Amino acid sequence: SRTIYDPGTYRLPNARWVWRDWKRGGHGPAVNLKQAIAESCNTYFWDLGTRMGIDRMSEFGTYFGLGEVTGVDIPNERKGIWPSREWKRAARGESWYPGDTVNMAIGQRMVLTSPMQLAQFTATIANRGKRIRPHMVRSINEHVVEPVVEGVLEAEEKHWNSVFEAMAEVMHGERGTARRAAQGATYRMAGKSGTAQVVGIAQGARYDSAALAERNREHALFVSFAPIEDPQIAVAVIVENGEGGSSQAAPVARKMMDAYLLGHFLKPGELNDPDELTP
Repeated sequence: SRTIYDPGTYRLPNARWVWRDWKRGGHGPAVNLKQAIAESCNTYFWDLGTRMGIDRMSEFGTYFGLGEVTGVDIPNERKGIWPSREWKRAARGESWYPGDTVNMAIGQRMVLTSPMQLAQFTATIANRGKRIRPHMVRSINEHVVEPVVEGVLEAEEKHWNSVFEAMAEVMHGERGTARRAAQGATYRMAGKSGTAQVVGIAQGARYDSAALAERNREHALFVSFAPIEDPQIAVAVIVENGEGGSSQAAPVARKMMDAYLLGHFLKPGELNDPDELTP
C-alpha cells in the first residue's frame, strides 16, 4: 500500500551521488508496488532496499536460493553471489556501504545469478514459497525422480497475490513493460523484465548503445510463469548483449510457454520470424 514520489532519480541523505532511473522523467507522484513491478521503476526498489537494509535483504534472498547452488543434476554449477556484510568483508576486506544496498536492491554491481537460479527463484514465487530443486533428468530406468523441496517461505496469501497481480500487469497491463510479448495469448502469464549491466556508466551519462562494442552492451533478462491461476511452467531467459529484456528476452519466454502449454512448436528455419507459431 506504500507509495513513493519518483522524479526519476534517487539520492541517499547527505550524499552527492545520484542514481538515475531508466525513465528520465520518473514514473509519477504516487508509485506503488504494482506499478513499480509493471513498469520496472528502479527508484521504488532503491527506496525499498534502503528501508529494508542489507541484513534483511540478504536474509530474504537466501530463502529463494540466491547465492547458493540449486543442486541441479549437472556438473560444475556455480553459486553466484548474493552479498552480505560478512561476504564483502571476507571477499574484499571492505565494510558495507549504504550505496552497496542501493545497487543490490535492483540486482546490480556485486550481485551475480545464473539463469538456473532465476528460474528456480521464479518457480518459488509461482509455488507461493515452496523452493524445489531443479532436475534435468525426469526418470532413471523408468523410476521417476521425485521432486526435492529445499525449503518453504511462509507468507500470507495476500502478499503472494500482490506479487502475482503485479507480475501479471507486466504482461497484460496497459503500461506493462512486456505487454507486446503477451499479445494474443490464450492464457494469463506473469513476468518481469530486466537488464544486467556489462560495463559501468559514468555519473550523469546516458547509456549509448551505438557507442559501445557489442560485447559491452547490456544483457536482456526476463523471467515468467504461467498460467497465473495454476502455474505449470517457469522460465528464465538471458539474451547476452540483447539490451531489451521486454523486447528481446520476453518473446523467447512466450514461445517456450506456448510450446509447453499449447503444443505450439517452431519448425526449423522459423526462429527468426517471431510471428510464426506452428501447431
